[in-house]
Amino acid sequence: MHCLHEANIDFGDMPASLNRVRILGIVEGSSFLILLFLAMPLKYIYGIPIFVRYIGMLHGLLFILYVVLLFQEKDRWDWSWAKFVLLFLLSNLPFGFIFVEWKRLYENNLK
Repeated sequence: MHCLHEANIDFGDMPASLNRVRILGIVEGSSFLILLFLAMPLKYIYGIPIFVRYIGMLHGLLFILYVVLLFQEKDRWDWSWAKFVLLFLLSNLPFGFIFVEWKRLYENNLK
């Protein structure tokens, strides 16, 4: 938990570039949930694999774009490696994007 305090997720006044990170994170995270909870059951329970193929491709593309955008914003805003790694790790967890949004909103309400 100590790492969470050092890696402040607050995006402040939300410039356009950071808003892109936020929106892409939400879209990428949502595609992950759709892949896990819709496409995978359709494939393994009902034998319909086509959704995994296309939703998986879309999710993969969104994930790569998200990581590239994270690298760009890390350099632009001089983020710590702890913040970058935390955002990256959370993007690999189902519902991780919801935690990022919750933490950002929580930190903004403290101000």
